[in-house]
Amino acid sequence: MNSRKLEILVGFFVALGIAAFALLAFKVANAGISGSGETYQLNAKFENIGSLKARAPIKVGGVVVGRVESIFIHPKEFVPVVNMAIDANYLCKFSDTTSISILTSGILGEQYLGINPVIAPESAEQRCMGNEVTVNEQDAGLDELFGVESKALANGDYITDTKSALVLEELIGQFLFNQGSE
Repeated sequence: MNSRKLEILVGFFVALGIAAFALLAFKVANAGISGSGETYQLNAKFENIGSLKARAPIKVGGVVVGRVESIFIHPKEFVPVVNMAIDANYLCKFSDTTSISILTSGILGEQYLGINPVIAPESAEQRCMGNEVTVNEQDAGLDELFGVESKALANGDYITDTKSALVLEELIGQFLFNQGSE
């Protein structure tokens, strides 16, 4: 009788351990973006993506706001295009002057996308959402100063200011080539 209780107790702890391991595996896989789970799409063209991969994080100031959904070659321009899934909480928040860079965690770490945001003026955000726009003096002053109407990035838009990956092998090659010419 005592042996039966011990076997049940051991079986319970083994099942608990397997469940904890499965939960840990799901957390490490990070199946989605934290938050509501709803996303919108942004795109960016780069000259060189280095070793950027799908599911790489997209960060603003170190905070993950999205993930790389896919990477493909533009059919006419033959440059890599990165398709990004951004948390829907940031829909129409970034201006069209926002820039994005391919960065590396540490010296040889994983690559990720870093967004350098320019917050869209409220009038541009309202236009992006499809609402009636009431232009305030501050927004009008910014538009006049730069001579263009501010635009917020919506679903499917392209971030045009991109900075490609620094490839370590290319940098070493340039250094050695410059040393040899002196």
